[in-house]
Amino acid sequence: MLIVFNGVAFGYGDNLIFSDVDFTINEGARIGLVGENGAGKTTLIKLITGELYADAGAVTIRNGIKIGYLEQNGGYESENTVYAEMKGVFGEELSAIAKISEISQSLTACEYGGKEYQRLSAKLESLNKFIAATDAYNVEVRIKTVLNGMGFADFYDRKIGTMSGGEKTRLKLARLLLESPDLLILDEPTNHLDIKTLYWLEDYLLTFKGAIFVVSHDRYFLDRVTTSTAEIENHRLKEYAGSYTKYKVLKAEAYNLALEEYEKQQEEIKKLQTYIDKNIVRATTARSAQSRVNKLERMEILEKPFTPPPPPRFKFSFTERPAEIVLKVAGLNLDIGGKRLISGGQLQIMRGEKVAIVGENGAGKSTFLHAICGEEYDRSIIVGRNVKFALYDQENANLDRDNTVLDELWSRHVAYSQTEVRASLARCGLYPEDMYKKVGELSGGERAKLALCVFENSGGNVLVLDEPTNHLDLPARESLESALKAFDGTVIFVSHDRYFITALADKVVEIADCSLRTYEGGYEGYMSEKSREAQLAAEREESNRRAEYEREREASYRSKKDRAEEARKKGEIKRIEGEIAAAEAREGELSAKLSDPSVTGDYKKLNEVLGEIQSLRTRIEQLYAEYGELL
Repeated sequence: MLIVFNGVAFGYGDNLIFSDVDFTINEGARIGLVGENGAGKTTLIKLITGELYADAGAVTIRNGIKIGYLEQNGGYESENTVYAEMKGVFGEELSAIAKISEISQSLTACEYGGKEYQRLSAKLESLNKFIAATDAYNVEVRIKTVLNGMGFADFYDRKIGTMSGGEKTRLKLARLLLESPDLLILDEPTNHLDIKTLYWLEDYLLTFKGAIFVVSHDRYFLDRVTTSTAEIENHRLKEYAGSYTKYKVLKAEAYNLALEEYEKQQEEIKKLQTYIDKNIVRATTARSAQSRVNKLERMEILEKPFTPPPPPRFKFSFTERPAEIVLKVAGLNLDIGGKRLISGGQLQIMRGEKVAIVGENGAGKSTFLHAICGEEYDRSIIVGRNVKFALYDQENANLDRDNTVLDELWSRHVAYSQTEVRASLARCGLYPEDMYKKVGELSGGERAKLALCVFENSGGNVLVLDEPTNHLDLPARESLESALKAFDGTVIFVSHDRYFITALADKVVEIADCSLRTYEGGYEGYMSEKSREAQLAAEREESNRRAEYEREREASYRSKKDRAEEARKKGEIKRIEGEIAAAEAREGELSAKLSDPSVTGDYKKLNEVLGEIQSLRTRIEQLYAEYGELL
């Protein structure tokens, strides 16, 4: 066991957050923590990390445990470059490798078998064991794998101090992954990740050896990474076996069963009480009535199952119907800060379509949304007749921080009565106690609900949303999905919430490599086509690899063949030279015999010598001819 909560209670003053929490995090656990905004998820994490202390009960943390904690917007400051900061994680390992080299040199100067030699040998063996256990020689591979996967492939030499807040949070997560803690606590880790990086992170976490405790509103992420779900609701914590989707089913089943048992008991109590009321005063039935009184007194009264407050109820409508083609982009060139984001972009969106805009961080998604809604005239962006854009900005920059919640909506719709304004805000999840709060004092979730309420009341027939699910809890996200799905107009949106995209989009537009590419068939169609493209790219790469291999092999083959032929020629030349030398020597011997009287006086011997000389001369001529061809 890594962490044990035993009867833990905590509150801020009179505001109880939770009580009677019994909860355990074991080695290798994969737990998702869910609950409404403000339920106490971050508070629970801070009790684990020791930033807060329980009011009652005990939080027990195993001695020596290494905890890594990613806060929701938790980056860090450093004067280092990205790569140098990540190398800092492995100081011990890199130091051990350096010492290996140092000790190896020292050993060469020691007397073999002496005390110093034995001491250094023992230290060398210890270092080698440490290096093997920590896989120290693969440190650089591990660093590059994580940095590339987390989207920092082109930022190794970038100074951390020059990075944005989102980039710093992402880099902090990369460092935590490299540190490999016993317990990895992640508070909304997907907020600053694009879809490509999300998939990489999920795959990486599936092989992570430590325990994972994660707070997230990303339902895809929870389903892929977690194996159990803990929920904080009504000041209690309850754990369910299974990831988010399974938890939803189990919770509904548990609620229905508890409600059925509660209602059955209430019906029984009502019958018993009715009998008692009618019969307790009658002498003939008093005894039976008393037995029912006793039964009631012994009965363990069930508590009515908690019904959570209803989620926000968004509703979007418009009065004027736009043209069939609401937006046409033809040859769009889009730049920001001197960087080209889109070159010659082409896109057409029809009335009633729900279009998701996706792409890597920095691809230009938000810039594109602002461009199509912009007031500046651009010949490459053609807006249909009667189109009324409504833009939801992820930073909620259109809200006045000094306004009250009530005034923020009312000042935009002065013809509304106060009752209408309050009712509209309440439907979006803002209650009477929120009406006079300053916008600048609102939590991220409250501010998002206010911005969506303002957005809802704008009456746009083409809704343009930039990361609308940021800061919304899961019930609010699901409510927004349903409302946008039911909307009769056009929706163009950027989101990294894959559940949200799947539920809503019937078309996906990807910004990549400075172009706009349209994928039909919603998110599933997009992923299917991307998978096909990846497979084709892999096949092309394999084909190119094989072709290169064959070229190298052929070049190698020709080279070997040429070398073999050259060797053969040299061998032939050497052989012929030897034969010529032997033949000429033999011819010299035979010519000398022509002056010998015993040969010249014997006709038969003379003819034999002359015949052999002639044969040798013919052979020598042939050998010289072959020799000339080889040269």
